[in-house]
Amino acid sequence: MSDQIVRILLVEDNPLHAKLIQRLLDTEMQLRCEVVAVDHLSDGLGQLERGATDLVLLDLILPDSQELETLFRIRSAAPDVPVVILTGLDDVKLAAHAVEAGASDFLLKTRLNGVALDRAIRYTLARKRAHGGEWDSPMFRLAQQQFLKAAQIMNLDDNIRQRLLFPQRTQVVSFPFFRDDRAQVETVFGYRVQHVLTMGPTKGGIRYHEDVDLGDVAALATLMTWKCALMRLPFGGAKGGVRVDPTGLSKSELQRLTRRYTAEIIDIIGPDKDIPAPDMGTDEQVMAWVMDTYSQQVGHAVPAVVTGKPVVLGGSLGRKEATGRGLVYVIEAAAEMIGLDLAKSSAVVQGFGNVGSFAARFLAEAGVKIIAVSDISTGLYNRAGLSVNALLEYVAKNRALAGFPDAEPISNAELLELECDVLVLAALQNQVTAENAGRIRCRLLAEGANGPTTLEADEILNERGVHIIPDILGNAGGVTVSYFEWVQGLQNLTWTLDEINHRLKAILLDAFARTRRRAEDDQSDLRTAALIEGIARVTQAKLLRGLFP
Repeated sequence: MSDQIVRILLVEDNPLHAKLIQRLLDTEMQLRCEVVAVDHLSDGLGQLERGATDLVLLDLILPDSQELETLFRIRSAAPDVPVVILTGLDDVKLAAHAVEAGASDFLLKTRLNGVALDRAIRYTLARKRAHGGEWDSPMFRLAQQQFLKAAQIMNLDDNIRQRLLFPQRTQVVSFPFFRDDRAQVETVFGYRVQHVLTMGPTKGGIRYHEDVDLGDVAALATLMTWKCALMRLPFGGAKGGVRVDPTGLSKSELQRLTRRYTAEIIDIIGPDKDIPAPDMGTDEQVMAWVMDTYSQQVGHAVPAVVTGKPVVLGGSLGRKEATGRGLVYVIEAAAEMIGLDLAKSSAVVQGFGNVGSFAARFLAEAGVKIIAVSDISTGLYNRAGLSVNALLEYVAKNRALAGFPDAEPISNAELLELECDVLVLAALQNQVTAENAGRIRCRLLAEGANGPTTLEADEILNERGVHIIPDILGNAGGVTVSYFEWVQGLQNLTWTLDEINHRLKAILLDAFARTRRRAEDDQSDLRTAALIEGIARVTQAKLLRGLFP
Protein backbone atom coordinates (compact mmCIF):
# COMPACT_ATOMS: atom_id res chain seq x y z
CA MET A 1 0.00 0.00 0.00
CA SER A 2 1.25 3.47 -0.90
CA ASP A 3 2.26 5.80 1.92
CA GLN A 4 0.96 8.79 -0.06
CA ILE A 5 -2.38 10.14 1.15
CA VAL A 6 -4.95 10.93 -1.54
CA ARG A 7 -7.15 13.85 -0.49
CA ILE A 8 -10.67 13.33 -1.80
CA LEU A 9 -13.59 15.73 -1.79
CA LEU A 10 -16.92 13.87 -1.78
CA VAL A 11 -19.90 15.99 -2.88
CA GLU A 12 -23.02 13.85 -2.38
CA ASP A 13 -26.38 14.82 -0.87
CA ASN A 14 -27.80 11.31 -0.47
CA PRO A 15 -26.73 10.26 3.05
CA LEU A 16 -26.91 6.52 2.29
CA HIS A 17 -24.69 6.82 -0.77
CA ALA A 18 -22.33 9.17 1.05
CA LYS A 19 -21.97 6.74 3.95
CA LEU A 20 -21.35 3.79 1.57
CA ILE A 21 -18.68 5.66 -0.34
CA GLN A 22 -16.93 6.82 2.82
CA ARG A 23 -16.93 3.27 4.18
CA LEU A 24 -15.41 1.95 0.94
CA LEU A 25 -12.79 4.69 0.96
CA ASP A 26 -11.90 3.92 4.56
CA THR A 27 -11.71 0.13 4.33
CA GLU A 28 -11.36 -1.25 0.79
CA MET A 29 -8.84 0.95 -1.01
CA GLN A 30 -5.29 0.20 -2.11
CA LEU A 31 -4.64 3.91 -1.67
CA ARG A 32 -4.69 5.77 1.62
CA CYS A 33 -7.51 8.29 1.38
CA GLU A 34 -8.38 11.34 3.41
CA VAL A 35 -12.01 12.27 2.77
CA VAL A 36 -13.92 15.50 3.19
CA ALA A 37 -17.66 14.95 2.59
CA VAL A 38 -20.20 17.71 1.89
CA ASP A 39 -23.79 17.63 0.67
CA HIS A 40 -24.05 21.07 -1.00
CA LEU A 41 -22.04 22.44 -3.92
CA SER A 42 -21.40 25.70 -2.10
CA ASP A 43 -19.61 23.80 0.67
CA GLY A 44 -17.60 21.86 -1.91
CA LEU A 45 -16.54 25.06 -3.66
CA GLY A 46 -15.43 26.45 -0.33
CA GLN A 47 -13.34 23.36 0.30
CA LEU A 48 -11.71 23.67 -3.13
CA GLU A 49 -10.81 27.29 -2.42
CA ARG A 50 -8.78 26.07 0.54
CA GLY A 51 -6.78 23.81 -1.80
CA ALA A 52 -5.32 20.44 -0.78
CA THR A 53 -7.73 18.37 -2.93
CA ASP A 54 -6.43 15.65 -5.26
CA LEU A 55 -9.74 14.38 -6.66
CA VAL A 56 -13.47 15.16 -6.52
CA LEU A 57 -16.22 12.54 -6.36
CA LEU A 58 -19.25 14.49 -7.58
CA ASP A 59 -22.99 13.95 -7.68
CA LEU A 60 -24.40 16.23 -10.39
CA ILE A 61 -27.86 16.58 -8.82
CA LEU A 62 -27.54 18.67 -5.65
CA PRO A 63 -29.86 20.93 -3.64
CA ASP A 64 -28.08 24.06 -4.87
CA SER A 65 -26.96 23.01 -8.37
CA GLN A 66 -28.24 20.79 -11.15
CA GLU A 67 -26.73 18.68 -13.94
CA LEU A 68 -23.75 19.92 -16.00
CA GLU A 69 -23.79 23.30 -14.28
CA THR A 70 -22.53 21.46 -11.19
CA LEU A 71 -19.51 20.15 -13.09
CA PHE A 72 -18.80 23.49 -14.74
CA ARG A 73 -18.74 25.27 -11.38
CA ILE A 74 -16.38 22.67 -9.90
CA ARG A 75 -14.01 22.86 -12.86
CA SER A 76 -14.10 26.65 -12.81
CA ALA A 77 -13.07 26.63 -9.16
CA ALA A 78 -10.33 23.99 -9.60
CA PRO A 79 -9.58 23.31 -13.30
CA ASP A 80 -6.60 21.06 -12.53
CA VAL A 81 -8.39 18.75 -10.08
CA PRO A 82 -9.84 15.63 -11.77
CA VAL A 83 -13.54 14.88 -11.28
CA VAL A 84 -15.25 11.46 -11.15
CA ILE A 85 -19.01 11.62 -11.54
CA LEU A 86 -21.31 9.66 -9.22
CA THR A 87 -24.51 8.75 -11.04
CA GLY A 88 -27.60 6.61 -10.84
CA LEU A 89 -28.90 4.38 -13.63
CA ASP A 90 -31.44 7.02 -14.66
CA ASP A 91 -28.70 9.64 -15.13
CA VAL A 92 -26.13 7.64 -17.13
CA LYS A 93 -26.64 9.76 -20.25
CA LEU A 94 -26.03 12.90 -18.20
CA ALA A 95 -22.86 11.34 -16.79
CA ALA A 96 -21.63 10.55 -20.32
CA HIS A 97 -22.19 14.19 -21.29
CA ALA A 98 -20.19 15.18 -18.21
CA VAL A 99 -17.26 13.03 -19.39
CA GLU A 100 -17.49 14.72 -22.80
CA ALA A 101 -17.42 18.07 -20.98
CA GLY A 102 -14.22 17.26 -19.10
CA ALA A 103 -14.94 14.85 -16.25
CA SER A 104 -12.44 11.99 -16.01
CA ASP A 105 -14.82 9.08 -15.43
CA PHE A 106 -18.16 8.11 -13.91
CA LEU A 107 -19.36 5.48 -11.43
CA LEU A 108 -22.81 3.95 -11.01
CA LYS A 109 -23.81 4.40 -7.37
CA THR A 110 -26.21 1.46 -7.48
CA ARG A 111 -23.39 -0.90 -8.55
CA LEU A 112 -20.61 0.62 -6.50
CA ASN A 113 -18.07 -1.61 -4.79
CA GLY A 114 -14.57 -1.24 -3.44
CA VAL A 115 -12.85 -2.58 -6.56
CA ALA A 116 -14.67 -0.21 -8.94
CA LEU A 117 -14.12 2.81 -6.71
CA ASP A 118 -10.45 2.00 -6.15
CA ARG A 119 -9.79 1.49 -9.86
CA ALA A 120 -11.58 4.68 -10.84
CA ILE A 121 -9.53 6.75 -8.40
CA ARG A 122 -6.19 5.13 -9.22
CA TYR A 123 -6.66 5.31 -12.99
CA THR A 124 -7.93 8.87 -12.85
CA LEU A 125 -4.92 9.99 -10.83
CA ALA A 126 -2.58 8.11 -13.18
CA ARG A 127 -4.17 9.80 -16.18
CA LYS A 128 -3.81 13.17 -14.49
CA ARG A 129 -0.11 12.57 -13.97
CA ALA A 130 0.30 11.56 -17.62
CA HIS A 131 -1.70 14.54 -18.82
CA GLY A 132 0.54 16.81 -16.81
CA GLY A 133 3.25 16.32 -19.42
CA GLU A 134 3.15 15.98 -23.19
CA TRP A 135 0.08 13.75 -23.09
CA ASP A 136 -1.99 16.85 -22.44
CA SER A 137 -3.04 17.84 -25.95
CA PRO A 138 -6.50 18.84 -27.23
CA MET A 139 -6.34 16.09 -29.83
CA PHE A 140 -5.56 13.33 -27.31
CA ARG A 141 -8.34 14.56 -25.04
CA LEU A 142 -10.71 14.46 -28.02
CA ALA A 143 -9.65 10.91 -28.93
CA GLN A 144 -10.21 9.75 -25.35
CA GLN A 145 -13.55 11.54 -25.09
CA GLN A 146 -14.75 9.94 -28.33
CA PHE A 147 -13.65 6.53 -27.07
CA LEU A 148 -15.31 6.99 -23.65
CA LYS A 149 -18.56 8.09 -25.26
CA ALA A 150 -18.64 5.00 -27.50
CA ALA A 151 -17.58 2.77 -24.60
CA GLN A 152 -20.48 4.02 -22.48
CA ILE A 153 -23.03 3.44 -25.25
CA MET A 154 -21.78 -0.08 -25.98
CA ASN A 155 -21.44 -0.92 -22.25
CA LEU A 156 -17.79 -1.84 -22.73
CA ASP A 157 -16.22 -3.99 -20.04
CA ASP A 158 -14.30 -1.77 -17.61
CA ASN A 159 -11.12 -3.85 -17.92
CA ILE A 160 -11.05 -3.30 -21.68
CA ARG A 161 -12.04 0.35 -21.33
CA GLN A 162 -9.15 1.18 -19.03
CA ARG A 163 -6.73 -0.84 -21.17
CA LEU A 164 -7.51 1.02 -24.40
CA LEU A 165 -7.38 4.57 -23.03
CA PHE A 166 -3.60 4.80 -23.41
CA PRO A 167 -1.19 3.37 -26.00
CA GLN A 168 0.48 0.04 -25.34
CA ARG A 169 3.97 1.17 -26.37
CA THR A 170 5.51 4.62 -26.61
CA GLN A 171 9.00 5.72 -27.59
CA VAL A 172 10.16 9.31 -27.14
CA VAL A 173 13.56 10.25 -28.53
CA SER A 174 15.64 13.39 -28.89
CA PHE A 175 18.31 13.37 -31.53
CA PRO A 176 20.66 15.69 -33.44
CA PHE A 177 21.21 16.30 -37.12
CA PHE A 178 23.59 18.57 -39.01
CA ARG A 179 22.37 21.64 -40.82
CA ASP A 180 23.87 22.19 -44.26
CA ASP A 181 26.66 24.49 -43.05
CA ARG A 182 27.92 21.63 -40.84
CA ALA A 183 28.57 24.20 -38.10
CA GLN A 184 25.13 23.90 -36.52
CA VAL A 185 23.66 20.80 -34.92
CA GLU A 186 19.90 20.87 -34.49
CA THR A 187 18.33 18.75 -31.74
CA VAL A 188 14.69 17.75 -32.14
CA PHE A 189 12.16 15.48 -30.44
CA GLY A 190 10.76 12.42 -32.16
CA TYR A 191 8.01 9.96 -31.27
CA ARG A 192 6.69 6.55 -32.22
CA VAL A 193 3.51 5.33 -30.54
CA GLN A 194 1.90 1.90 -30.93
CA HIS A 195 -1.61 1.88 -29.51
CA VAL A 196 -2.63 -1.78 -29.75
CA LEU A 197 -0.37 -4.77 -30.48
CA THR A 198 -3.18 -7.34 -30.37
CA MET A 199 -4.33 -7.20 -33.99
CA GLY A 200 -1.01 -7.87 -35.78
CA PRO A 201 1.77 -5.46 -36.72
CA THR A 202 0.95 -1.82 -36.09
CA LYS A 203 0.44 0.67 -38.89
CA GLY A 204 0.58 4.45 -39.07
CA GLY A 205 2.18 7.46 -40.66
CA ILE A 206 5.10 9.69 -39.73
CA ARG A 207 4.29 13.38 -39.31
CA TYR A 208 6.79 16.24 -39.51
CA HIS A 209 5.31 19.40 -37.99
CA GLU A 210 6.44 22.05 -35.52
CA ASP A 211 3.47 21.35 -33.23
CA VAL A 212 3.91 17.56 -32.98
CA ASP A 213 3.87 16.27 -29.41
CA LEU A 214 3.31 13.00 -27.63
CA GLY A 215 -0.38 13.68 -27.08
CA ASP A 216 -1.10 14.32 -30.75
CA VAL A 217 0.86 11.26 -31.86
CA ALA A 218 -0.93 9.10 -29.26
CA ALA A 219 -4.29 10.43 -30.45
CA LEU A 220 -3.48 9.64 -34.07
CA ALA A 221 -2.32 6.14 -33.11
CA THR A 222 -5.58 5.59 -31.23
CA LEU A 223 -7.66 6.73 -34.19
CA MET A 224 -5.62 4.46 -36.46
CA THR A 225 -6.52 1.46 -34.30
CA TRP A 226 -10.24 2.10 -34.72
CA LYS A 227 -9.75 2.88 -38.41
CA CYS A 228 -7.92 -0.38 -39.16
CA ALA A 229 -10.44 -2.38 -37.15
CA LEU A 230 -13.35 -0.69 -38.93
CA MET A 231 -11.78 -1.58 -42.30
CA ARG A 232 -11.07 -5.13 -41.01
CA LEU A 233 -7.35 -4.78 -41.72
CA PRO A 234 -4.88 -6.97 -39.76
CA PHE A 235 -3.18 -4.04 -38.03
CA GLY A 236 -3.13 -2.20 -34.75
CA GLY A 237 -2.79 1.56 -34.78
CA ALA A 238 0.51 3.43 -34.65
CA LYS A 239 1.82 6.89 -35.42
CA GLY A 240 5.14 8.68 -35.47
CA GLY A 241 6.33 12.22 -35.66
CA VAL A 242 9.16 14.69 -35.36
CA ARG A 243 8.66 18.15 -33.89
CA VAL A 244 10.18 20.17 -36.72
CA ASP A 245 9.06 22.51 -39.50
CA PRO A 246 9.99 20.60 -42.69
CA THR A 247 9.44 23.66 -44.89
CA GLY A 248 12.51 25.24 -43.29
CA LEU A 249 14.79 22.33 -44.19
CA SER A 250 16.73 21.68 -47.38
CA LYS A 251 16.36 18.30 -49.05
CA SER A 252 19.71 17.13 -47.67
CA GLU A 253 18.78 18.30 -44.17
CA LEU A 254 15.45 16.47 -44.45
CA GLN A 255 17.31 13.32 -45.48
CA ARG A 256 19.72 13.50 -42.53
CA LEU A 257 16.83 14.14 -40.15
CA THR A 258 14.87 11.18 -41.53
CA ARG A 259 17.76 8.75 -41.44
CA ARG A 260 18.66 9.65 -37.85
CA TYR A 261 15.02 9.43 -36.73
CA THR A 262 14.78 6.00 -38.39
CA ALA A 263 17.92 4.86 -36.59
CA GLU A 264 16.44 5.97 -33.26
CA ILE A 265 13.22 3.94 -33.68
CA ILE A 266 14.66 1.08 -35.73
CA ASP A 267 14.24 -1.54 -33.00
CA ILE A 268 10.46 -1.18 -32.88
CA ILE A 269 9.67 -0.96 -36.62
CA GLY A 270 9.74 -3.70 -39.25
CA PRO A 271 7.39 -5.45 -41.70
CA ASP A 272 6.21 -7.79 -38.92
CA LYS A 273 6.32 -5.18 -36.13
CA ASP A 274 5.29 -1.68 -37.17
CA ILE A 275 5.01 -0.28 -40.71
CA PRO A 276 5.33 3.52 -41.11
CA ALA A 277 3.77 5.53 -43.94
CA PRO A 278 3.63 9.18 -45.05
CA ASP A 279 1.60 11.76 -43.15
CA MET A 280 1.61 15.53 -42.90
CA GLY A 281 5.03 16.92 -43.82
CA THR A 282 6.34 13.63 -45.24
CA ASP A 283 6.04 11.96 -48.64
CA GLU A 284 7.20 9.02 -50.74
CA GLN A 285 10.79 10.34 -50.78
CA VAL A 286 10.89 10.34 -46.98
CA MET A 287 9.58 6.77 -47.01
CA ALA A 288 12.35 5.79 -49.44
CA TRP A 289 14.94 7.13 -46.98
CA VAL A 290 13.30 5.23 -44.10
CA MET A 291 13.31 2.04 -46.15
CA ASP A 292 16.94 2.47 -47.19
CA THR A 293 18.14 3.22 -43.65
CA TYR A 294 16.33 0.17 -42.28
CA SER A 295 17.60 -2.02 -45.15
CA GLN A 296 21.20 -0.89 -44.59
CA GLN A 297 20.96 -1.96 -40.96
CA VAL A 298 19.61 -5.46 -41.67
CA GLY A 299 21.85 -6.04 -44.71
CA HIS A 300 19.27 -6.51 -47.46
CA ALA A 301 16.39 -4.62 -49.10
CA VAL A 302 13.16 -4.70 -47.08
CA PRO A 303 10.51 -2.90 -49.15
CA ALA A 304 7.68 -3.93 -46.80
CA VAL A 305 9.09 -1.95 -43.85
CA VAL A 306 7.19 1.13 -45.07
CA THR A 307 4.28 1.93 -47.36
CA GLY A 308 3.65 5.01 -49.44
CA LYS A 309 7.12 4.72 -51.04
CA PRO A 310 7.88 5.24 -54.75
CA VAL A 311 6.49 2.58 -57.08
CA VAL A 312 9.97 1.79 -58.41
CA LEU A 313 10.98 0.74 -54.86
CA GLY A 314 7.97 -1.51 -54.38
CA GLY A 315 5.30 1.10 -53.75
CA SER A 316 1.74 0.51 -54.83
CA LEU A 317 -0.06 2.14 -57.71
CA GLY A 318 -2.82 4.39 -56.39
CA ARG A 319 -1.30 4.94 -52.93
CA LYS A 320 -0.61 8.65 -53.36
CA GLU A 321 -4.20 9.52 -54.21
CA ALA A 322 -5.81 6.78 -52.09
CA THR A 323 -6.99 8.93 -49.16
CA GLY A 324 -8.63 11.54 -51.37
CA ARG A 325 -10.11 8.92 -53.69
CA GLY A 326 -11.44 6.89 -50.79
CA LEU A 327 -13.00 9.99 -49.21
CA VAL A 328 -14.92 10.65 -52.43
CA TYR A 329 -16.11 7.02 -52.57
CA VAL A 330 -17.63 7.49 -49.11
CA ILE A 331 -19.02 10.94 -49.99
CA GLU A 332 -20.81 9.36 -52.95
CA ALA A 333 -22.32 6.68 -50.71
CA ALA A 334 -23.37 9.23 -48.07
CA ALA A 335 -24.86 11.53 -50.72
CA GLU A 336 -26.98 8.67 -52.00
CA MET A 337 -28.08 7.93 -48.43
CA ILE A 338 -29.36 11.50 -47.87
CA GLY A 339 -30.71 12.01 -51.41
CA LEU A 340 -28.06 14.52 -52.53
CA ASP A 341 -27.37 14.67 -56.28
CA LEU A 342 -23.62 15.32 -56.46
CA ALA A 343 -23.80 16.33 -60.12
CA LYS A 344 -25.90 19.33 -59.03
CA SER A 345 -23.95 20.05 -55.84
CA SER A 346 -21.30 22.47 -54.65
CA ALA A 347 -18.32 21.77 -52.41
CA VAL A 348 -15.83 23.64 -50.23
CA VAL A 349 -12.45 21.99 -49.58
CA GLN A 350 -10.38 23.12 -46.60
CA GLY A 351 -6.80 22.01 -47.13
CA PHE A 352 -5.16 21.58 -50.54
CA GLY A 353 -2.39 19.16 -49.68
CA ASN A 354 -2.36 15.53 -50.74
CA VAL A 355 -5.81 14.65 -49.37
CA GLY A 356 -7.64 17.88 -50.19
CA SER A 357 -6.27 18.31 -53.70
CA PHE A 358 -7.14 14.77 -54.76
CA ALA A 359 -10.55 14.99 -53.09
CA ALA A 360 -11.24 18.21 -55.01
CA ARG A 361 -10.10 16.60 -58.25
CA PHE A 362 -12.27 13.49 -57.86
CA LEU A 363 -15.28 15.52 -56.71
CA ALA A 364 -14.94 17.72 -59.79
CA GLU A 365 -14.78 14.59 -61.96
CA ALA A 366 -18.07 13.50 -60.34
CA GLY A 367 -19.68 16.76 -61.46
CA VAL A 368 -19.42 18.68 -58.18
CA LYS A 369 -18.79 22.42 -58.46
CA ILE A 370 -15.80 23.38 -56.29
CA ILE A 371 -16.56 26.91 -55.07
CA ALA A 372 -13.78 27.35 -52.49
CA VAL A 373 -10.45 25.83 -51.45
CA SER A 374 -7.72 26.78 -48.99
CA ASP A 375 -4.21 25.99 -47.85
CA ILE A 376 -1.88 27.47 -45.24
CA SER A 377 -1.31 30.56 -47.42
CA THR A 378 -4.88 31.63 -48.21
CA GLY A 379 -8.47 30.70 -48.97
CA LEU A 380 -9.98 31.13 -52.45
CA TYR A 381 -13.65 31.59 -53.34
CA ASN A 382 -15.57 31.74 -56.60
CA ARG A 383 -19.31 31.09 -56.51
CA ALA A 384 -19.26 30.25 -60.23
CA GLY A 385 -16.74 27.50 -59.55
CA LEU A 386 -12.97 27.00 -59.55
CA SER A 387 -10.99 25.00 -62.10
CA VAL A 388 -9.30 22.24 -60.12
CA ASN A 389 -6.84 21.57 -62.94
CA ALA A 390 -5.84 25.24 -62.97
CA LEU A 391 -5.41 25.15 -59.18
CA LEU A 392 -3.21 22.06 -59.37
CA GLU A 393 -1.05 23.61 -62.11
CA TYR A 394 -0.70 26.82 -60.11
CA VAL A 395 0.34 25.01 -56.91
CA ALA A 396 2.82 22.84 -58.84
CA LYS A 397 4.56 26.04 -60.00
CA ASN A 398 4.12 28.25 -56.91
CA ARG A 399 3.87 25.69 -54.05
CA ALA A 400 0.86 27.53 -52.54
CA LEU A 401 -2.54 28.93 -53.51
CA ALA A 402 -1.75 32.55 -52.64
CA GLY A 403 -1.95 34.78 -55.71
CA PHE A 404 -4.17 32.47 -57.77
CA PRO A 405 -6.21 34.59 -60.21
CA ASP A 406 -9.93 34.35 -60.92
CA ALA A 407 -10.84 33.92 -57.25
CA GLU A 408 -11.58 36.05 -54.22
CA PRO A 409 -9.23 35.62 -51.25
CA ILE A 410 -11.07 34.71 -48.04
CA SER A 411 -10.08 33.72 -44.52
CA ASN A 412 -10.23 30.20 -43.13
CA ALA A 413 -13.15 31.17 -40.88
CA GLU A 414 -15.09 32.60 -43.82
CA LEU A 415 -14.40 29.52 -45.93
CA LEU A 416 -15.76 27.12 -43.31
CA GLU A 417 -19.01 29.09 -43.07
CA LEU A 418 -19.75 29.29 -46.80
CA GLU A 419 -23.07 27.84 -47.93
CA CYS A 420 -22.44 24.60 -49.81
CA ASP A 421 -23.66 21.02 -50.12
CA VAL A 422 -20.39 19.29 -49.18
CA LEU A 423 -17.72 20.63 -46.81
CA VAL A 424 -14.45 18.67 -46.93
CA LEU A 425 -12.13 19.15 -43.93
CA ALA A 426 -8.67 18.09 -45.09
CA ALA A 427 -6.37 20.33 -43.06
CA LEU A 428 -5.77 20.14 -39.29
CA GLN A 429 -7.61 19.05 -36.15
CA ASN A 430 -10.09 21.18 -34.18
CA GLN A 431 -11.40 23.22 -37.11
CA VAL A 432 -15.11 22.98 -36.32
CA THR A 433 -15.81 23.71 -32.67
CA ALA A 434 -18.71 24.73 -30.46
CA GLU A 435 -17.90 28.32 -31.39
CA ASN A 436 -18.49 28.03 -35.15
CA ALA A 437 -20.59 24.85 -35.54
CA GLY A 438 -23.82 26.84 -35.48
CA ARG A 439 -22.66 28.78 -38.55
CA ILE A 440 -21.63 25.80 -40.69
CA ARG A 441 -23.92 25.72 -43.74
CA CYS A 442 -23.48 22.38 -45.48
CA ARG A 443 -25.56 19.23 -45.79
CA LEU A 444 -22.63 16.82 -45.69
CA LEU A 445 -19.40 17.32 -43.74
CA ALA A 446 -16.61 14.96 -44.80
CA GLU A 447 -13.55 14.56 -42.58
CA GLY A 448 -10.38 13.97 -44.59
CA ALA A 449 -8.22 15.22 -41.71
CA ASN A 450 -7.92 13.55 -38.30
CA GLY A 451 -10.00 15.06 -35.50
CA PRO A 452 -11.19 18.22 -37.31
CA THR A 453 -14.51 18.32 -35.42
CA THR A 454 -14.88 18.47 -31.63
CA LEU A 455 -17.48 16.49 -29.71
CA GLU A 456 -19.35 19.67 -28.79
CA ALA A 457 -19.47 20.63 -32.47
CA ASP A 458 -20.65 17.11 -33.33
CA GLU A 459 -23.68 17.51 -31.12
CA ILE A 460 -24.55 20.92 -32.57
CA LEU A 461 -24.19 19.71 -36.15
CA ASN A 462 -26.21 16.56 -35.52
CA GLU A 463 -29.03 18.60 -34.00
CA ARG A 464 -29.00 20.86 -37.07
CA GLY A 465 -29.27 17.89 -39.44
CA VAL A 466 -25.72 18.07 -40.85
CA HIS A 467 -24.51 14.58 -41.79
CA ILE A 468 -20.91 13.92 -40.75
CA ILE A 469 -18.60 11.38 -42.38
CA PRO A 470 -16.19 10.68 -39.48
CA ASP A 471 -12.43 10.66 -39.99
CA ILE A 472 -11.90 6.98 -39.21
CA LEU A 473 -14.23 6.16 -42.11
CA GLY A 474 -13.66 9.09 -44.45
CA ASN A 475 -9.85 9.07 -44.59
CA ALA A 476 -9.33 5.30 -44.35
CA GLY A 477 -8.44 4.97 -48.04
CA GLY A 478 -4.78 5.69 -47.32
CA VAL A 479 -4.25 2.91 -44.81
CA THR A 480 -6.32 0.51 -46.92
CA VAL A 481 -4.09 0.93 -49.97
CA SER A 482 -1.07 0.86 -47.65
CA TYR A 483 -2.31 -2.59 -46.63
CA PHE A 484 -2.42 -3.55 -50.32
CA GLU A 485 1.15 -2.27 -50.72
CA TRP A 486 2.33 -4.27 -47.70
CA VAL A 487 0.69 -7.44 -49.04
CA GLN A 488 2.21 -6.93 -52.50
CA GLY A 489 5.63 -6.36 -50.92
CA LEU A 490 5.50 -9.50 -48.78
CA GLN A 491 4.35 -11.63 -51.72
CA ASN A 492 6.54 -9.99 -54.39
CA LEU A 493 3.64 -9.28 -56.72
CA THR A 494 1.90 -6.23 -58.15
CA TRP A 495 -1.73 -5.36 -58.77
CA THR A 496 -3.03 -3.09 -61.51
CA LEU A 497 -4.49 0.31 -60.65
CA ASP A 498 -7.96 -0.92 -61.60
CA GLU A 499 -7.61 -3.89 -59.23
CA ILE A 500 -6.47 -1.59 -56.41
CA ASN A 501 -9.27 0.92 -56.88
CA HIS A 502 -11.86 -1.87 -57.14
CA ARG A 503 -10.62 -3.48 -53.90
CA LEU A 504 -10.43 -0.08 -52.18
CA LYS A 505 -13.99 0.83 -53.10
CA ALA A 506 -15.33 -2.55 -52.00
CA ILE A 507 -13.68 -2.33 -48.55
CA LEU A 508 -14.75 1.29 -47.94
CA LEU A 509 -18.35 0.74 -49.04
CA ASP A 510 -18.59 -2.38 -46.89
CA ALA A 511 -17.37 -0.37 -43.88
CA PHE A 512 -19.83 2.42 -44.70
CA ALA A 513 -22.71 -0.05 -44.96
CA ARG A 514 -21.85 -1.66 -41.61
CA THR A 515 -21.51 1.74 -39.98
CA ARG A 516 -24.83 2.91 -41.39
CA ARG A 517 -26.61 -0.24 -40.19
CA ARG A 518 -25.21 0.15 -36.69
CA ALA A 519 -26.16 3.83 -36.61
CA GLU A 520 -29.73 2.93 -37.59
CA ASP A 521 -29.92 0.06 -35.09
CA ASP A 522 -28.48 2.12 -32.21
CA GLN A 523 -30.13 5.41 -33.21
CA SER A 524 -26.70 7.05 -33.15
CA ASP A 525 -24.64 9.26 -35.44
CA LEU A 526 -22.15 7.80 -37.93
CA ARG A 527 -19.09 8.72 -35.83
CA THR A 528 -20.31 6.85 -32.78
CA ALA A 529 -21.38 3.90 -34.91
CA ALA A 530 -17.99 3.75 -36.66
CA LEU A 531 -16.14 3.92 -33.34
CA ILE A 532 -18.28 1.16 -31.86
CA GLU A 533 -17.65 -1.02 -34.94
CA GLY A 534 -13.89 -0.59 -34.52
CA ILE A 535 -13.82 -0.89 -30.72
CA ALA A 536 -16.00 -4.00 -30.79
CA ARG A 537 -13.57 -5.75 -33.15
CA VAL A 538 -10.55 -4.87 -31.02
CA THR A 539 -12.41 -5.97 -27.87
CA GLN A 540 -13.28 -9.32 -29.42
CA ALA A 541 -9.65 -9.88 -30.41
CA LYS A 542 -8.36 -9.01 -26.93
CA LEU A 543 -10.84 -11.32 -25.23
CA LEU A 544 -10.00 -14.19 -27.58
CA ARG A 545 -6.25 -13.82 -27.08
CA GLY A 546 -6.59 -13.57 -23.32
CA LEU A 547 -4.14 -12.07 -20.85
CA PHE A 548 -0.51 -13.16 -20.36
CA PRO A 549 0.62 -14.49 -17.95
